[in-house]
Amino acid sequence: MPHRALIEKRPWLLASLAAGIGFWLLKDSAVPGLYLTALKGSGVALLAGYALARHRGHDANTIAAVMGLGALGDVLIEFKLELGAVAFLIGHLVAIRLYRQHRRAAPAASQRAAALALLVLTPLTAFLLGGPLVALYALGLGGMAATAWLSSFSRYRVGLGAVMFVISDLLIFARMGPLAGSALPGLLIWPLYYFGQLLICIGVVGELHRRQHLPAGSA
Repeated sequence: MPHRALIEKRPWLLASLAAGIGFWLLKDSAVPGLYLTALKGSGVALLAGYALARHRGHDANTIAAVMGLGALGDVLIEFKLELGAVAFLIGHLVAIRLYRQHRRAAPAASQRAAALALLVLTPLTAFLLGGPLVALYALGLGGMAATAWLSSFSRYRVGLGAVMFVISDLLIFARMGPLAGSALPGLLIWPLYYFGQLLICIGVVGELHRRQHLPAGSA
């Protein structure tokens, strides 16, 4: 990796990892709430900074906006659940547009089936767990995951990250109902969400950077 790329890439990612992991370790501690909220928002906000530092162009700006809206949602949800959900939903809609602009040319039937399952089962499961308003939000969430899965970005990064995001949110909905007394959601929601966002961001930005440096005429 070129020296300049190291300078641009490592500080943002290391700072994001420190904030993301630090929040998970401290979220149940005696640290004052406002400090924890700031730490929580910093994890994904720093990914937006990484996207802008690592690659130039409209698509990099778009994924940075998605990360920024996610960070805003992380903070707003601590004050009012509905406000956080709106920020996340807008981020999903922006991401859907990006992924549709980078559709995979000829996805296999199994890939289309997986995307359809994400699109349909995500809001259906959310409806069963939390009702119609939760399902309305989850329609955007499922659309984001489905289009990520069918995009030309890596399914092992962007696709997997989107699925992790879905599972994290479904655990939030389950905590309102069948898993209300379980410790499992509290253990898994944040790691699945944060590392899902991390995979999405580095997957999109890394692929954009790779394409920029392909020889002329390469696919």
